[in-house]
Amino acid sequence: MAMCVLGISQNLRPLSKGVNMLKRFKASNAELMTKCLLNIPATQVTIMDNCLRVASEDSGASTATVGLWIDAGSRSETPQNNGVAHFLEHMAFKGTSKRSQTDLELEVENMGAHLNAYTSREQTVFYAKCLSKDVPKSVEILADIIQYSKLGESEIERERSVILREMQEVESNLQEVVFDHLHATAYQGTALGQTILGPTKNIKSIGRNDLQAYINTHYKASRIVLSGAGGVKHNELVQLAEQYLGKMENTFDGKPPSMDPCRFTGSEVRVRDDSLPLAHVAIAVEGCGWSDQDNIPLMVANTLIGAWDRSQGGGVNNASNLARACAEDNLCHSFQSFNTCYKDTGLWGIYYVCDPLECENMLFNIQTEWMRLCTMVTEAEVDRAKNLLKTNMLLQLDGTTPICEDIGRQILCYGRRIPLHELEQRIEAVDVKNIRDVAMKYIYDRCPAVAAVGPVENLPDYNRIRSSMYWLRV
Repeated sequence: MAMCVLGISQNLRPLSKGVNMLKRFKASNAELMTKCLLNIPATQVTIMDNCLRVASEDSGASTATVGLWIDAGSRSETPQNNGVAHFLEHMAFKGTSKRSQTDLELEVENMGAHLNAYTSREQTVFYAKCLSKDVPKSVEILADIIQYSKLGESEIERERSVILREMQEVESNLQEVVFDHLHATAYQGTALGQTILGPTKNIKSIGRNDLQAYINTHYKASRIVLSGAGGVKHNELVQLAEQYLGKMENTFDGKPPSMDPCRFTGSEVRVRDDSLPLAHVAIAVEGCGWSDQDNIPLMVANTLIGAWDRSQGGGVNNASNLARACAEDNLCHSFQSFNTCYKDTGLWGIYYVCDPLECENMLFNIQTEWMRLCTMVTEAEVDRAKNLLKTNMLLQLDGTTPICEDIGRQILCYGRRIPLHELEQRIEAVDVKNIRDVAMKYIYDRCPAVAAVGPVENLPDYNRIRSSMYWLRV
């Protein structure tokens, strides 16, 4: 019996040494291991010789999204060529020097892929969703359409009528109309005040020379990010970029185009139309740019105000004070707060849809809530908003396409992709004092921009709206 015990104890000795070694290994490499675990999967970034950036996140999925994010949109236009960036987005799919429109469509269809594009005020994006094995072909197609688009005269004329029809559809979407008016009045006289689609007279006159001039001016390697997410190997993506995009120029004719600052103007625009059943109103103050340190607290404040629709359940049980007031007093049909960021400025505000006679009551409740945000917001409200913001942030990254979009946008805006754990820590660091400070800085006693469409006779005049942007206390 004693021999058996001795044998077991001898066998345990090497094991205990191994445990001690493992402890020492864990202690010495704890920080490294933590960093590795926090960054799985990591976003890898490579800058090519021509300054084009390649960024990707490999999740090992069987599908992938790859795209080209270009640092040029309607803000890069002039009043004379406003609309050309969006026009060019349409023309990219109308054939290249090596593919006709039919060949392009058949090739994408046979892969089972989806090719799409969109234009915003600061960016133009072309992207493809495909199987992982088809990433090389998708990158080749994307490189082809942004470098070698044919821009044929017959295709331009055909697409001109398509864009004019699209403009008519946008005009029937009153939320889009209100936000275009909001930008036009808030950034009047600047490039951000222009619409993305452009005025009708420009669409009717834009020609091949305008499109080619915009490409030559803005489609430069240093202003482009090749982004990938899903089943994408970063080294392979870099090789594909060198093969298909390595010859893109990064030289500018004369001075490189600069981003002129866009001045915010507190002002209003009203388009009264009593034939419409509901009033659509947006009110906003000037926010901050993407990289400003106040952006995260403003995002939390925006989440705290929240959104509501009368089709949702909940009344007195709504967490948001404004949503609770709307549900109890029937102030509006819906509202949503927004925090629209650009490189150096932004719009922070709220958009709501209400019955004509409720315009004033709803606005009064909004401005009361804004003033409370500046002075009396509670710790419980801030904690709720932080948790909700973190949840929404993760839900928005559900799929390869939103992750690919997040990578491309952040590389253009920040020069890097902020890891999720860093973003979560930034949100968690926001406290009541931060919210009150940014609210006092951006909201309290500031001139707002107001845009209203529909039966808006009951909306208070601008001077009354402005006078409600502060509280006088005795």
